[in-house]
Amino acid sequence: MNSSIITLKEIARRLGVSKSTVSRALRDSSEIGEETKRKVLELAQELSYSPNPIALSLQRSRSQTIGIIVPEIANSFFALVISGVEEVAYRMGYHIIIYQSHDSVDREVADVRNILVRRADGLVVSTASSVRNGDHFRTLQEQGIPVVFFDRKVDNFQTHQVLVDDFDGAFRATEHLIAQGCRRLACLTGPQHLPIVQQRTAGFRAALHKNNLPVREEWLVEGPFRQQSGNQLTKELCANAADYPDGILAASTSIALGAHLAIREMGLRMPEQVALIGFSDPPIAPLLDPPLSSVAQPGFEMGQQAAELLIDLIEKKGKPIRYQTRILQTDLVIRKSSERKGSMVEEMNEFI
Repeated sequence: MNSSIITLKEIARRLGVSKSTVSRALRDSSEIGEETKRKVLELAQELSYSPNPIALSLQRSRSQTIGIIVPEIANSFFALVISGVEEVAYRMGYHIIIYQSHDSVDREVADVRNILVRRADGLVVSTASSVRNGDHFRTLQEQGIPVVFFDRKVDNFQTHQVLVDDFDGAFRATEHLIAQGCRRLACLTGPQHLPIVQQRTAGFRAALHKNNLPVREEWLVEGPFRQQSGNQLTKELCANAADYPDGILAASTSIALGAHLAIREMGLRMPEQVALIGFSDPPIAPLLDPPLSSVAQPGFEMGQQAAELLIDLIEKKGKPIRYQTRILQTDLVIRKSSERKGSMVEEMNEFI
């Protein structure tokens, strides 16, 4: 018999018991004797019975689904986060629905509406870069659907957040460029209203100040998280053959890939003339010529922790005493796009 038509009523009919008895036995209720439980479980297994998820959601007032909104699924960092969320969700008995905002507020708002209509139990989200307030997320919270942010967040929004130490990542990346002998440094920052961009820019500035190097404001260049933007902005920065940066920190994967291509297209030697380091360490980074240095973010772990925090909110039902902000650390992955021969690092190593 097709398992799709096996119901509690069918199991009850075959065993000559009531439907409620079968239901209690499957829930391992103490009201049902062990022999009856054994018979119910054996027949359910024999018939490949599985509970109707819609019926279960009505019974429990849950859909056992979690929504995930990311700006771009093709981005390797967000793909890792999705994998981390899915790993925890599956283990905890939840399914996931993935939405892609394409970095558009309108798409993100439409995705949130869909999550509300579907009555998902909660949402894990990295916001579109142009989001200025979280009204659509507050609508979810008001309807009893909790929200957890990762990577990108909304300021003054009370919920759990899983972030990385963007300041430290940018600080160490900039100090690495300085250690390679770079003295004229630029930063392709991304949209400055985003907290992650503000932190990365602050880390860049702090490294320059620590090393007594000037911050050239015209070389702190803002643009969207797009490869085309990184390409165009880098060409503009390097257009003056007499005065261009010898080191560039790119604040996102897309911007870094665009900058890498621009340096190659302009015929500049990398890293000898322009050293480059980006963020997120995409799988293509070691395959480029030269391989791209990156600040690697723990995407899979971010997804795991965001899912754990969200499911805790779902199952405990109610506002916690205090929301958590978890800060994860980055790794500096050095490759040939930024590593110069005869750098300060190599010179120091000669004396060790």
